[in-house]
Amino acid sequence: MGCFVYILKSESADKYYIGCSSNPTRRLEFHNSKEKGFTSRYRPWELIFEKEYPSKEEALKVEKKIKSWKSRKMTERVINREIQI
Repeated sequence: MGCFVYILKSESADKYYIGCSSNPTRRLEFHNSKEKGFTSRYRPWELIFEKEYPSKEEALKVEKKIKSWKSRKMTERVINREIQI
């Protein structure tokens, strides 16, 4: 079973959230309703990017790589598919 790297965007706060899940749509619902952490402050979220990987390990590796850049421009390049990850 594959796993997805996904990116959410909060229009109201102009922020991105990068995550990993086997079901990004269900995860989006969670971020927009029950979750009490970082994402709860910036609702509503919109799913703007998702890419499937063969394993959870590979998806986590890519998620960590994107987060390590700490760059909004690089995240936007991933979203626009200018960078292959």
